[in-house]
Amino acid sequence: MVFSPFAAMIAPIAVALTVGLLGWTYRALKPPPPKICGSPDGPPVTSPRIKLSDGRHLAYREAGVPREEAKYKIVVIHGFGSSKDLNLPASEELVEELRIYFLFFDRSGYGDSDPNPSRSVKSEAYDVQELADKLQIGSKSYFGNGFSHFYRLAGASLVAPFVNYWWPCLPANLSNDAFSRLLAQDQWSFRVARYTPWLFYWWMSQKWFPSLSILAGNMAIFSQSDLEILKKWSEAPSVGQEKIQQQGVYESLHRDIMVSYGKWEFDPMDLINPFPNNEGSVYIWQGFEDRIIPFQVNRYLSEKLPWIHYHEVPDAGHLLIFESKNCEAVLRELVQR
Repeated sequence: MVFSPFAAMIAPIAVALTVGLLGWTYRALKPPPPKICGSPDGPPVTSPRIKLSDGRHLAYREAGVPREEAKYKIVVIHGFGSSKDLNLPASEELVEELRIYFLFFDRSGYGDSDPNPSRSVKSEAYDVQELADKLQIGSKSYFGNGFSHFYRLAGASLVAPFVNYWWPCLPANLSNDAFSRLLAQDQWSFRVARYTPWLFYWWMSQKWFPSLSILAGNMAIFSQSDLEILKKWSEAPSVGQEKIQQQGVYESLHRDIMVSYGKWEFDPMDLINPFPNNEGSVYIWQGFEDRIIPFQVNRYLSEKLPWIHYHEVPDAGHLLIFESKNCEAVLRELVQR
């Protein structure tokens, strides 16, 4: 057998290139570890927190009237890219009149709350349940931002709630039409999150193709009313916004997308009326001009679940709750049903 000197020289180069490519691929696909609050390399803990049964911590903020003086207690569940430091534009007069106590909290991986590597739709609901138990909130009202399990509620308001285009309950023509209304870059991002979540960190980090529009600063996804609200925010930024992603964008924003568009533990049509004796109510508030959550899907779900009271606001976009008139209307309906 004759060995070529050229082949002998090429072989180690090929091996080195292969090893290098594998190493690059591994680093590109693997998200960085989170910078956990309170750890030696992480940001400091700057908020009150409760310890959950699995050892994680949830950070929270209280507002409104004192808890022991409240007539109504409302847990506020923030949405994508937000935190417990969001400001609801409800007047102090209204809060005092209705005697409302607000409990805001950072969902897992956001702000000062520990990440949850096993985060799911169900775990998010259980976090709310345990938080309410630990702080002895009692059987009052949840003010939510998406579908979840209902637990010991006096009422629930879902404002521009998230929709999953792969829910089995959605007719194909409806889900396809709603999905097609999204920007192409968002469609691809959601497909990657759905079908190849192990590629999602790479997809969101690569520069070859446009990824999620909301993170790329594409303002085309916002309605005119949304743009006006965003302008006000830019002129007076909220306190604590710098902490939203402080433990890592993967554990907060990326994991949010993967959980939302992954396979759910339940279908919305599996939900049963939590108030069969009319002791409470569930509401959906949806902006007709919302370009992030298509109104057609939430309208359809409300028609199929008649115990949900549906409000479609004609001139509102995705950020409808941050307009004073809408926020106060939601609160009044929730507590004065």
